[in-house]
Amino acid sequence: MPWVDRMVSYAVGALLGVAFLDLLPGALMQVRYLQLKSGTVLQGGDAKALFAVMLAGVLAFFLLEKAALWRHFHEHGTHSGVKPSGMLIIVGDGFHNFVDGVAIAAAFLVDVRLGIGTTLAIIAHEIPQELGDFMILIDAGYTRGRALLYNLLSSLTSIGGGIAGYFVLGHVQAALPYVLVISAASFIYIAIADLMPDLHRTNDSRGKAWQVALIAAGVATVTASHLLPLPH
Repeated sequence: MPWVDRMVSYAVGALLGVAFLDLLPGALMQVRYLQLKSGTVLQGGDAKALFAVMLAGVLAFFLLEKAALWRHFHEHGTHSGVKPSGMLIIVGDGFHNFVDGVAIAAAFLVDVRLGIGTTLAIIAHEIPQELGDFMILIDAGYTRGRALLYNLLSSLTSIGGGIAGYFVLGHVQAALPYVLVISAASFIYIAIADLMPDLHRTNDSRGKAWQVALIAAGVATVTASHLLPLPH
């Protein structure tokens, strides 16, 4: 479906825009805020620690996806009615949605605009992802109704993540910057490793023009959210 492909392009821009223009600067500002409260100043080592956590996050997401793909490969030959890989998709998507909920809560705890931008980016990449998961579950042997139900249940874990993140991070503010950089690592990895390779499958000039325009639109949406007259 062309509109799904276009949504992927928009999601790339939104994810990268939020990661580099919102989450990473927000993490640094949060460190600065916490240090001002304690009477210290931002040191170079603090920034290095944040980016080290982000690097570890990117590598961790790579390893998690690698493990998921390895298990899917070894289970693909099963002859049962429903492939075990379908349950792996459900569990993995549920965990991912829970982390998204925590990311949204952390962003709102730092700044309302940051929370809005993070939520928009997550929605942008969740739509094509959930459609893809639905098709994978159908291929794994689930009926349409059951695949839709499991997709819905895995999506609801984001609410649990948001509630847990709000109450836990609200009392452990020192963890907020690290949650933000891990969220940035997740967004960057999804955009570059999962979504961008799909965009390279389009070779016609019109399709490429749409991709560039929609990636720019995604970044522009994040930039525009900075202009919202909302209180901090």
